[in-house]
Amino acid sequence: MSTKSLAAHFTEQVLRAPDAPALIWDGQATSYGELAAMAQRASEEHDLAGLPADRPVGIRAKKSPEAIALILACLQDGLPFLLPSIELAAETLAKLFAQAGVSTVLSPSGPRSDSAASLRALVEAPESIDAPPSEWPPVGGADGVTFMLTTSGSTGLPKIVPLRAEGVDAFTDWAAEQFGIAPGTVVANYAPLNFDLCLLDIWTTLKHGGCVVLVDQDRATQSPYLSGLIRDKGVNVLQAVPMLYRLLIDVHRETGDVFETVRHVITTGDKMPATSLAELPTLFANARYYNIYGCTETNDSFMHEFLGLRDGQVPANVPIGEPLPGVITHVQEDGELLVRTPFQTRGYLKASLNPERFTELDGVSYYRTGDIVRRQDDGSLTLQGRADFYVKVRGVRVSTQVVEQAIQEHPEVVEVGVVAIEDELAGKRLCAIVRKEPDSALNSLKLRQHCMTRLARTEMPSKITIGTDPLPKTSTGKVDRKAITAELERTQS
Repeated sequence: MSTKSLAAHFTEQVLRAPDAPALIWDGQATSYGELAAMAQRASEEHDLAGLPADRPVGIRAKKSPEAIALILACLQDGLPFLLPSIELAAETLAKLFAQAGVSTVLSPSGPRSDSAASLRALVEAPESIDAPPSEWPPVGGADGVTFMLTTSGSTGLPKIVPLRAEGVDAFTDWAAEQFGIAPGTVVANYAPLNFDLCLLDIWTTLKHGGCVVLVDQDRATQSPYLSGLIRDKGVNVLQAVPMLYRLLIDVHRETGDVFETVRHVITTGDKMPATSLAELPTLFANARYYNIYGCTETNDSFMHEFLGLRDGQVPANVPIGEPLPGVITHVQEDGELLVRTPFQTRGYLKASLNPERFTELDGVSYYRTGDIVRRQDDGSLTLQGRADFYVKVRGVRVSTQVVEQAIQEHPEVVEVGVVAIEDELAGKRLCAIVRKEPDSALNSLKLRQHCMTRLARTEMPSKITIGTDPLPKTSTGKVDRKAITAELERTQS
C-alpha cells in the first residue's frame, strides 16, 4: 500500500511530467503543471493556509478544472472539506454547512462561481437546525479526514460522511492497480463532482498520472455529445450508471458508433438491464466488463466481472461479485447485507445517526447497507432489493424492486419504475410505469403474461402504464420513484 498521500502523489506527477494532460474539459486540455498552478492560486486567493485546520471548509462547486484545483488546494493545505451536491436547495446547503461547523464556504473562480454574499449567507446557521453544531466533533488534524461527502438525502436531510485520508489512499491505490490507471491512461468522469464515484474517475487518475475526461453535467443526457467525447478522446476506462450505457446504445443503433479504445467498462449504482448488457460487446469490443457494488459510507465493496458476454452469456441475476481485498461481509437472517471495508467511514459526522446504520458483531464494526441479498446455488450473492422498498399488499410483504426486475427481463422493456400507492382496500397497490423500445408493439396484456411466469399473484401490478418517453431520473441517474408516485397520486386524486 502507498505511504504517500493523494496530494503528495499528485505533486510527484507534476514534477515528473508537468506537460502531460491532467484534465480535458470543453475540448481543452489542462496539463499537470497548469492544474498545480491553478491549485496554488486558489490556495492564495482563499488564504487557505490561514484557516483553522480542525474545522472543515464548505465547497460549493460545479464540475470544472477550477473546482478540481480548489479541492486539490484543500488537500495540499490539509483542510477537510464538505462537498455537497450543487443541486441542493440553499436552505439544505445552509443546514449541512452549519451542522459541519465549516469555517467558510468556498467557490472556484470563473463563470460558474457564486457571489461572496450568497456564500456568506450559506454559512449562517438557520433557526431550523435540528441539533446544535456542538454535536459534531471537530475534524482534520490527527483525525485525518479529507473528503466529506453526503448521502442522497432520499429519506430527509443528507447525512455527512467524513472519509479519512488512509481510506481514500487505500481505495485509490486498489483502483489504479485493478484497472491499470497510470501515466497515459484516459479515464472518463461521468458522475457529478460530489459523488463517491469520482474517487475512481478523478482522484485515482490524478494520483497516478492519468488524464481525466470530464463530462459536462449540463450535457449528461445528450447522446451524440457523450458518444463523441468517449470516442474522440480515446477513453480507456469508463465507469457509469446504466443510464449512460443506454444512451450510448441508442447512438450506436443510429450511427454505428463504437468505442475501440475502452479497455474497462464498469457499471455501478443500479442494476444493469440484461438487454443492455447483451449489447455492450458490440459497443466495446476490446473491453473487460465489471459490475461494482458499494455505498457512499463504505466505498466499493464487491466486484463482479462478466466473463461470457462476448459469447452471449448474459446472467439473469447479476451477482454483486466477490468482496474486494480486505472487505468483510455478513448476511443477516432477514437477508440484509452488512459490510466492512478498508475504505469506509468511521461513522456519520452526526454521531447520533450511527446506531441506525453501524453495528458491531464479534468485535468487527459493520455498515448495515439496507440491501437484501440472496445466496444462489453457486454461493454468489445477488441483490433482491432495498429493505425500505418492501411494502405490504393485502397483508403480504412484497419488494417493488423484485417486480421491477421481472418486468425489466422483457426484451422490449427499456426501463421501469414500480411504486406502491395508497389503497383503501389493499392498503397498498402496485403501479408500474414502463418505457418500451420505440418500435415495440408491447402492451399491458403481453407484459402481464410475461410477468405471470415470474411473479406471485400478490406481486402483480394492479396498473401498468406503457409508453416511449424516458422515465424521470434522480440526480444519480436512477429512476425517480418519488416523482412517479407524486404524479400517480396527483392523477388519481
